[in-house]
Amino acid sequence: MTKARRLWPRWLGGKNAESGTRGNAGRAATAPPAASKELGECLRACARHSDRLAAAGADNDRKRTELAAKLRRLQTVHATADPTEAASDELFDALLAAGTAALECGNGGNGGDGEPALALLISATVLAERGSSRAGWRLRARVLEAAGDEIAAVAAYERYLALTDDDWYGVAPRLAGLRIAARQQEDMLRLLAHECPRAEEFAAAPASASEVRDVWDEGVRLHGEGDHARAEPRLVGALLAMGRDRHPVGELQNAVGQYLDLRIAAADGDASRLRELIGHYAEQRRNRMRPPLTDPTLGGADWIGVGELRNLIAGKSVCLVANSESLGRGSLGPEIDAYDLVVRFSSYRIDAPATGTRTDLHATAHEHGFNWDRPVTTRMVFGGSAEKWGYSLRERLVPGAQRYVTDESVRWPLRHLGGVDWDAWPSVPTSGFNTLWLLDFLDVTPALDLFGFDFYESGVHRLPGAMRVPVTSERERASEKAWVMERAQSVNDMRISLR
Repeated sequence: MTKARRLWPRWLGGKNAESGTRGNAGRAATAPPAASKELGECLRACARHSDRLAAAGADNDRKRTELAAKLRRLQTVHATADPTEAASDELFDALLAAGTAALECGNGGNGGDGEPALALLISATVLAERGSSRAGWRLRARVLEAAGDEIAAVAAYERYLALTDDDWYGVAPRLAGLRIAARQQEDMLRLLAHECPRAEEFAAAPASASEVRDVWDEGVRLHGEGDHARAEPRLVGALLAMGRDRHPVGELQNAVGQYLDLRIAAADGDASRLRELIGHYAEQRRNRMRPPLTDPTLGGADWIGVGELRNLIAGKSVCLVANSESLGRGSLGPEIDAYDLVVRFSSYRIDAPATGTRTDLHATAHEHGFNWDRPVTTRMVFGGSAEKWGYSLRERLVPGAQRYVTDESVRWPLRHLGGVDWDAWPSVPTSGFNTLWLLDFLDVTPALDLFGFDFYESGVHRLPGAMRVPVTSERERASEKAWVMERAQSVNDMRISLR
């Protein structure tokens, strides 16, 4: 059961009727001056950032447009609130929303004045105001993780879990993944030190990510092409120093990645001697990207990413079967079952003569609860919100009903892999379109055919319980149809071939 949100006592204080600013007389007894100062500085920083976004124009960047809207909302709430209630629930929620939007923007390229710094400031202020806020601790943990400070992020995630009874956002698996990744990173650095004992001589001095490439290039310049071994101790020493000094995780990962690239290049592409080191490197990255499946009731299902999905379908004939009434009235079942892989969507309905019987890959939006119990090889789940997507996976996956589950890298293909933003494609992509776009993008199937894709012109052929679910709008269907027809190699009444 989720804990009810507490209503914190509001500040009581004096009011300057002329300026509308909060007085100090009544406030001092109920709110520490330090907290008031931090809140004021944070609000001023938010106002400055809002002004910069307005001056720069954020219309071409959806995330910064959303941040600008959240900051304006924060300013409005602060300006219209009773000055004696500066830490009201409404202001607190607006501050949280602004911090989350700043975090979602990532690195805006503005150095210390960019969105990451703003998110860090807001998250600290939120906890200074309300130290037992679950949302505040989760925001703080996410901000610290994005900044690469995983030790502090783990502590913040632990604090969040201590304050909640219902892990709606999947923090526990995330925390487990970070802990595993940290141990693997330690093993990786320990192996580096073992394989290059002289590196410790150079590990005492501070190092940066750029030093890895600089040291290697210097070794080539001083000792000649191919004689990289002389630079090895200094290079590994720089990596050990980065790990010791707790450089942001992303910087250390990039530096180790550069080191591995250089070692492989020096060995003319032979990575056999680096197998163990590459294994540690890959595992720590994988566990940071996707947390382990901690629930044993998933029946041994494995995560697969976009690369593993590509290998799974490579060289195979694939057909995508739409939930259309025209298909349900036909007799294409045997032809559909003859493909190497059969893909069906969300609330598909099996009528053997018309639709075939096999389903190898079930593609569905995370909010649709249909057919999750039907056995398939791969369950591909789409969703725009990472948090809701993760929650649906934990709630809906049926033990033993799938061998593979696609991970975060396949969660929103058109947006994340294709980089197609809302300006270029304003519609929410359907499960069918996300799937066919992804398979076309991967381009490893000799046959990629669509059966019954009339874009609901004939009506729907679904499970009875899904008949009330609305279909996509006519405008959205038209966009997807146009995309398909532009790439179609052949078209007949019931089949569209993209290969």
